This record gives sequence, structure tokens and C-alpha cells, in this order.
Amino acid sequence: MSFIKEFKEFAIRGNLVDTAVAFVMGASFGKIVSSFVDGMVMPMIGMLTGGVDFNDKKWVLKDAIPEVKDAAGKVVKKAILEVSVKYGSFLTNLIDFIIVAFAVFLVIKAINKIKKKEEAAPAPAAASSTDQLLMEIRDSLKK
Repeated sequence: MSFIKEFKEFAIRGNLVDTAVAFVMGASFGKIVSSFVDGMVMPMIGMLTGGVDFNDKKWVLKDAIPEVKDAAGKVVKKAILEVSVKYGSFLTNLIDFIIVAFAVFLVIKAINKIKKKEEAAPAPAAASSTDQLLMEIRDSLKK
């Protein structure tokens, strides 16, 4: 089975044990991966794209409007917050997820390999026909 195919099956399968392990690993490994992505991967990607900081990338759907006050300090017009789609932080989090999922996949793959080795352990050799006959004679003499 190819490595990529096995990863796809892992991602689609949804086994409870795999999910539990993924949750624990994701929680404990998440900060390390976020630090790695924010501190190493995204600066390199930003450098390749001309110094772009992806955490600041967004599509502004509606600009913010500041609060307007009259001379007495009474609010004439309330402030309106900016409405935007922050796709840069989404891309950063997507890269985080892919790295964590791949690391968990490698752990599960190692566990499955160990399980297969345990299952494939040879059963004790069956007694030969001569030994079987001698055991039957012994058992009948004990009666």
C-alpha cells in the first residue's frame, strides 16, 4: 500500500482510537507546530512572495467607520467595525493542521505496524502425529 494512499484512508476512516490519539497529539503538539509555522514556514513563504505577511492578508468587505462626536462630546454616529475575510490567518492555520495531521498519521502508522507484527507472530508449533499419539497413550494410562 502506498504511503499517500494509506494517509488518505487514515484521513477518511474516522476510527475512534485514531481520533482519540489525534486529539491528544493535536493538543500537545499544536503549540510546537504553530510556533514552527509562524516562526519559520510563513516567513519563508512571505520571502518567496515578496515580503508578504500572511497574517495581515484580508479582503475588506466593508471599511470601518470611526465614531463621530459633536463639540459637547455626544456621540452623533456610532463606530462601525471593519468587515473582512481574513484569508491569511486561515492559510496559516491550514498549514498548521496539515502538519499536525501528518505527524499523527505517522504515529498511527507506527502503531498499526506494531499491531500487525504482534498478529503475525507464529503460533506454537502443533505436536507431530507421533507426539500426539504418545500423549493420548499417556492420558489413557493415567485413567
